[in-house]
Amino acid sequence: MTEGDGLVVVLAGPSGVGKGTVHRRVREELPEAILSVSLTTRAPRPNEQTGVDYWFVDRPTFERAIADGDLLEWTEYAGNLYGTPVGPLDEAVARGKVVILDFEQEGAFAVKEARPETLTIALLPPSMEELERRLRQRGTEDEEVVDRRLEVVRQQLPHWRRFDRVIENDDLETCVRDVLAAIEDARHDTVHG
Repeated sequence: MTEGDGLVVVLAGPSGVGKGTVHRRVREELPEAILSVSLTTRAPRPNEQTGVDYWFVDRPTFERAIADGDLLEWTEYAGNLYGTPVGPLDEAVARGKVVILDFEQEGAFAVKEARPETLTIALLPPSMEELERRLRQRGTEDEEVVDRRLEVVRQQLPHWRRFDRVIENDDLETCVRDVLAAIEDARHDTVHG
């Protein structure tokens, strides 16, 4: 790896597709890969640490970051603000890091618009039935929430083709290998393109 061949990678996919598991495995296999830490106004949950899970800030601090142009993208969800700080992201890329952002579809599109060189990867389940099985198996949401999540996925399906790569997460090892290959291809294209 040479100085400056860093890359921003957005891993996106519907809730329950396994984004967290995939990006953890990618980071195990690719030592220069790191996970971007988002800024949020949400209160920390038990065992969450600032600077590790999120940068926890108050609303005025977050709004100042928006006004100062310090966020690559931001959104409001369930009354809380979430955003990607530009400074740490740019510093990591300049040091040759592969910075992974774990996003939903709209966040991925916002980053791609702001930074066209970003590699966007859509992780999709092998089928809607399998996604429903995974969501219900997690047992973290009630039936109504699961049904709403599935409806959102159905509405989003036509838009996943806008990603640079679409990878099915059916077999974890195959999926991780495909994500690593996509990253390697993008880094090669950046250096030699």
